[in-house]
Amino acid sequence: MAGELSGKIAVVTGSSRGIGRGTAIALGEMGATVYVTGRTTGDGELSIDTTARLVDEAGGTGIAVETDHGVDAEIEALFARVGEEQGKLDILVNNVYKIPNPPAWGGGFWEHPVSIWDDQVGIGMRSHYIASWHAAPLLFAAGEGGCIINVSSPGGRSYIFSSSYGAGKAGFDRLSADMAIELEPKGIASVTLYPGSVSTEFILEARGGTTESMVTAQTPLAVGRAAAALAAAPDLMSRTGSIQWVEDLADEFDITDEFGRRPAPYAQRNQSVSDTE
Repeated sequence: MAGELSGKIAVVTGSSRGIGRGTAIALGEMGATVYVTGRTTGDGELSIDTTARLVDEAGGTGIAVETDHGVDAEIEALFARVGEEQGKLDILVNNVYKIPNPPAWGGGFWEHPVSIWDDQVGIGMRSHYIASWHAAPLLFAAGEGGCIINVSSPGGRSYIFSSSYGAGKAGFDRLSADMAIELEPKGIASVTLYPGSVSTEFILEARGGTTESMVTAQTPLAVGRAAAALAAAPDLMSRTGSIQWVEDLADEFDITDEFGRRPAPYAQRNQSVSDTE
């Protein structure tokens, strides 16, 4: 699959770490130019500059753009820069997300500060909408075949973490599906990506950095490779408006992670409701 996205321009929001980083690197593996966004800059391990370097090393071109996705003007400036430098956009991966501090895991919604709604829905569904709004003219400039890939969660279908988390993910899934209807006449796909349990830096830290988490979960790079394969799929438009599971894409496109393993299935998948794949 190397080189399949050569000449393509991508933006991956929230890509200093986690799934965003894995997706940026995977797009780089396929030859894309990737704009890497986030708030953390510098030479540290978890920064957009480091991710951009890893994209270069993977075979693509990484461009770090410091962006706070909670500030509309900074999102606007990001896409203005892409327009000035590239004149088009082929792939937008909406991934950015703010984990509340402290994380809202379990308990009742009345026990959580109201601010977690803004964390999980504002830096999430709202920022994805704003990014898509600014990206649309650039996607149209590239012509048919472009896509918006929205990284969501099975929490949009069944309970995970908190009611505010689920509401944000369910809303995002609906936003993605409805954008697909409006984008279809333009030949642009809008697809939701569902990872399973993912061994992000945050999850590993929460679990004490155990290797068991790496064995039982999908890695960020595996999720990213699924997203990249989706972006390059010749039948992409036939998938617009749908939810695509990482484990299914891994089987279809023979995707493995950096350890040579097939991404693990999501253990609670059969408990999810309204499975409309």
